[in-house]
Parts: sequence; structure tokens; C-alpha cells
Amino acid sequence: MPADTTTSPVVPEPVVPDEAVAPLIRGVRVLRELTEAGGTLSPSGLERATGLARSTVDRITSTLARMGYVRLDGRDAVTTPRLMELGNAYLAALRLPALLSGRADALADELDESVSLAVADRDGIRFIHQATRRRAMSLSFRIGDLLPAERTAPGPLFASEWTDGDWRVWRERRAADPQDRGFPAVPHRELPSPDAEFERQAERAGRDGWALDDQLIEPGLVAVSVPVRDPRTGRIACVANVVSHTSRHTATDLRDTLLPRLRATVAEMERELASAPEPDPGPPPANLASWIGASKSELGRDFIESLARGLTVLTAFGEGRAALTLTDVARATGLARATARRALITYEHLGLVRQHPESRTFTLTPRVLSLGFPPLSRTSLPRIATPHLADLSARVGESTALAVLVSSGPTAEIQYTARAMSPRIMSVDIRVGTRLPAAATSLGRVLLSDTEAYALLDEEWEDGLRTLAVPLRDRTGRVVAAVNVALHAAGRTPGECLGELLPELRLTAGRIETELRAAGHFTKVALL
Repeated sequence: MPADTTTSPVVPEPVVPDEAVAPLIRGVRVLRELTEAGGTLSPSGLERATGLARSTVDRITSTLARMGYVRLDGRDAVTTPRLMELGNAYLAALRLPALLSGRADALADELDESVSLAVADRDGIRFIHQATRRRAMSLSFRIGDLLPAERTAPGPLFASEWTDGDWRVWRERRAADPQDRGFPAVPHRELPSPDAEFERQAERAGRDGWALDDQLIEPGLVAVSVPVRDPRTGRIACVANVVSHTSRHTATDLRDTLLPRLRATVAEMERELASAPEPDPGPPPANLASWIGASKSELGRDFIESLARGLTVLTAFGEGRAALTLTDVARATGLARATARRALITYEHLGLVRQHPESRTFTLTPRVLSLGFPPLSRTSLPRIATPHLADLSARVGESTALAVLVSSGPTAEIQYTARAMSPRIMSVDIRVGTRLPAAATSLGRVLLSDTEAYALLDEEWEDGLRTLAVPLRDRTGRVVAAVNVALHAAGRTPGECLGELLPELRLTAGRIETELRAAGHFTKVALL
């Protein structure tokens, strides 16, 4: 038989506007490829994935490293929690996670099932909040993950409001990508369902006001969804979704037993939206990009100013700053209007920004979450701290560690959760997972006292051992962990520890706290 030469139709790429910023387009491409690779990729891997020259990849990663968005770790570029500030800008402007996540979490606790909130992203959905249960069979989707609408419970609900143009885009995407290879968060499928089936599901969801997912993503996964409507427009603002496994519930069980409680929670959410006051934006940010010129002077050709300026534009948005004019963006960033305008044109082309001609404003789209957020949304404090501990150890030549308080009272204990060893022949070697009495360690004393700026122990735990610790605070100001430097007493006097090590220790703690605040804004960061 002759070979099958038929090919799937290809959706044409939109024409790049003349005023678009090419380095910004390339930088966004690198961030997306890093995201799809789980947050880590070598320069050669980025070169292959993006089709960019190696020299261009190196300049982009150098610029992103200067911004604190990636870390150059040996041969790899690794995304850092600081990159989450881009997605945080979208989520803060959206306000839905801040207003509704508490009720979603409470429902998850009540039902002992995973509960999520999702928004529409063209012909797909993206999660903006996840309250998951810890089980052997647990939900693996992350905040920011993109799923095809037709393989989810929220999808038919959003599709019930699609225009003819939206349906055309969906059909073109289905024809061009029948196996869903453009959705890395879901398994590829071999036998796509007919278009008419999803069209019927959307019609039924619009009529019933709820929808089911009966193992559309993969065998065993079932879900039920109800729309949360914007009280101002009556349109769907987001969808609340309860997810389970067939070992616990069938799809019919979800409908019969959990749907009534989900509907009651959605009613509470809608009342919350209706009664929420307009947010106070506070003073607008100013001169966000003021550091760019100094960075260019220092790094020269290895720093791409137009990329840094463009990414800074996204951080101008936030709570109380959901819709900004060109003048607002220019004022917040300190960029010239022409520079801000070209960045916004570029983002509109990339689907990251939507323009509203009637009000002459711009808003961020859910696609901003594609810039690093999904893999970083599952990070932990030890993972955040480890590279910073290694850097501190290299600077001061001593062992460093991170610990948290794991019990309280007279027998309170700390547990070591991360460390970096000194290159010295004789160094402090306490393994991750080790528990020690809190009161006997500098780490524990900082954690127990809560307000102490530092704790210095001079051979109190063991002869010859001197340790210095400072607290780590989360974005609410609460002490959640402590970091220390441990050394042989012959290495430095107590006075030298305070004069030489304490500033370095505080610098490291500040860097960890910056990333912890970014990671913990809309996600729960595990301490262990």
C-alpha cells in the first residue's frame, strides 16, 4: 500500500507586528521552554528547543539571571521562585484566588477531596488555585497548568459562552494537534473524540449549570464542576472543581453526593464576590526598571536591556492595578511611553496581554502563568534555600544549615532540612533529617524566641563547636525557619563571628526570604 501522505492542517502563526520587541519574544520563548522542561534545561537544550543561536541563549539566560529569574547552576539554567512574581502579578490583579481560595480549601477539608479553581485561557483552562489531598493516588496538576477544554469538567462550562470565533479556534487547534501534544500537563491521546461530542457537552453544561469529567484526562480521574459567576456581568469568572479517583467515587457518585455541597460553596463564593469592596491599590509602583541601566553598564553585551524592560512591564500590574493605561505602565516602570507601548504590543501578540480599546487599558491574561509558574508552584523551603546555603558556605568557608521547629514545649526539637558542607578537612557534619533539642542549638533558640535577631552559641552544645543563627520569615512576618553557620571554635572568635559571619548570614537569609515571599504569595510552600 502507498504511504499515507496526509498531514494535519497547521494553524498559521499570527503575523509579528512591526513594533514588536524581538528580544522580548525570544526571552519569552526561553522561559516557556524552561517551564515545559520542568524548570531546568541546559543551554544546548534551550538552543535545540527554541531554535535560537547559542550566543543568543547565553545572553538571554545571563539577563534572566541578573533579574533573579533563573540561576546558572553548572551547565544548567534553573528557574527560581523569583520568577513567580510575573504570575503573582496576574493572580493579584485577578483577585479570585485571594477572595475564593479560603472557601475552596474549606470544601476540600470537608469533603476530603481535591478542590481547584480554574479560568479560561482561549480554548483551554488554567488552574489558579489547588487544594490537594495527600494520598498515594493524588492530583498532579499544578497552578498554571494548561489543559484542553474538551478533556476537563470546567471546559464545557466555559465553552457554553464561546462565540463562533472561539469555536473556530478550537476546531483549528483540534485539527492541527489531535493528540494534544501542545498540552504537556496531560497524557497524549491516540483516539480523539468527535467534535460534536464536546459541542453537546457544552450545550448540556450551559443548560444544567454543572459538568462532569468521567476519566477524560486519564483512567481513574473523575471530577465535577460548577461555574462561579461575576456578579457584575453574570458571566463565568472561574469554575470550582472537585476531583476524585474512581477508587473513592464514580462520576455518578460525584454528581449525587458531592455536587450539592459544591453548589452551596459556589453560592457562598458568588456572595463573596458581590460583597467584596474595590481593592485599594495604594501608591502606584514607581521606577521598577531603574536598575536596568546599571546592570547594562556592568554586564555590557551579556545584558539585554529590551528583555529586562519588557519583563518589568508585567510587574506593573497587581491588586488594584488590574487594568492599566499606557501612561500608568510607563509611570510604574519608569520607562518611556514608546518603550512601554512596544512591550505591550509584543505581549498582546504573544497572548499575555489583552487590550481594551473602549477604556484604553490593558490587562494580563492567564497565559502569564506559562512563564515558569507551574513547576515552581510545588517548591519547598529546603529546595529554595539549598543553593543559597551553598553560596554562603562558599563565601565564608564554613558549613551552613536550615532547620525548622518540629515540636514545642519543654522537649521542643528542631529538624535539619537542608545543608551545605564546608570544604575544610574538619567541618561540622549534621545530616538532613537529624533532630536535636531546640534549646541546645542556636537554630532552636532563634526559633523559640521568635523575636531574637540572632543567636550565638559558644561551645555550649559540644566542645570546639561555635554556631551562629538568624531567623527566616515568611511574607506575613512569621518566623518559619532558621539558618546558621557552624564552625570550629579555633576558626573565628565570637567577635569575629558577629563581625564577619553575621552580615553574610543575614544577606543569605534575606535572599531566601525574597524567594519564599514570591513562592508563598499564592501557593503553599512546604517547610520540610
